[in-house]
Amino acid sequence: MAQQETNQYKSEARYVRISSQKARLVVDLIRGKKAGEAIHILRTTNKRIAPTVVKVLQSAIANAESLNSNIDVDRLIVTEAYVNEGPRMKRIRPAPMGRAYRYQRRSSHIVVKVGEKVS
Repeated sequence: MAQQETNQYKSEARYVRISSQKARLVVDLIRGKKAGEAIHILRTTNKRIAPTVVKVLQSAIANAESLNSNIDVDRLIVTEAYVNEGPRMKRIRPAPMGRAYRYQRRSSHIVVKVGEKVS
């Protein structure tokens, strides 16, 4: 039988300057974990985006505390965590013989939702 969550509390970071493919590698590590365990995993992860994901997760936990005063923070789990692609910035790099190469600087939107597990 599937476990039910009562409420979900969301936090998101938009326009983060990292490709969504790289951010998904880190976000996939915490999906379905307890909130405290997820923070511990992210603090020991050696990726550039990990501190940003920690901030988003802590913001979601703070949202849960402020919106529901009788919530037990120790029982919070990461119910949803995903990364969407943000807008791309098109740039031009000088190339040999007067030509120019175009490249894209990618951004992403990181969303983390936490909820309390109902036993």
